[in-house]
Amino acid sequence: MSAKFKIFLVLTLSLFASAVVAGVYIIKRWHFSTISTTEEQQQIKAKEISTQKIVTNPYRAKYKSIPLTRLKSVLKGTDPATLAVNAFDPNYSKQLTRKVEVAYPQPNRAMVTITQTNLALSKPKPIKYRVELTSFGRSLLVSSPQLWQIVWAGSYEQCLVGGTTVLSNSNCR
Repeated sequence: MSAKFKIFLVLTLSLFASAVVAGVYIIKRWHFSTISTTEEQQQIKAKEISTQKIVTNPYRAKYKSIPLTRLKSVLKGTDPATLAVNAFDPNYSKQLTRKVEVAYPQPNRAMVTITQTNLALSKPKPIKYRVELTSFGRSLLVSSPQLWQIVWAGSYEQCLVGGTTVLSNSNCR
């Protein structure tokens, strides 16, 4: 083989190899962008479905909805229990006894139930609050805690009749 033929063969093979590498790169880039687009669409659909589930939640039926504009504190933070408690009593009144329960029915949802009694009243009426929160990511780092946002709040009064608790839609007497 002559030297000119060898140079021609090396250039042809390198051109072919470059074209194959460029083609593979373009295909991978196109495939990744379609996958990430469908994942984003699935995440958006999942958020819509979870929002619909929150709206049609049967546990909300006994609660009277509280507009989020009436809450006394910020609606976003890192601790669901603290957010919920501060929403109804940001100064932490010492005359109130409260029991706080937090449940995580899904990884991106939290439900906080607060049972609160005002001991200063002659006939204390326990009030039960329910606060639903959704997670919307993390602050700066992956290792930082999740950020939560209050999406719904409700309450109902309980009446004490003969030492037992009875639900009431009307005012207790």
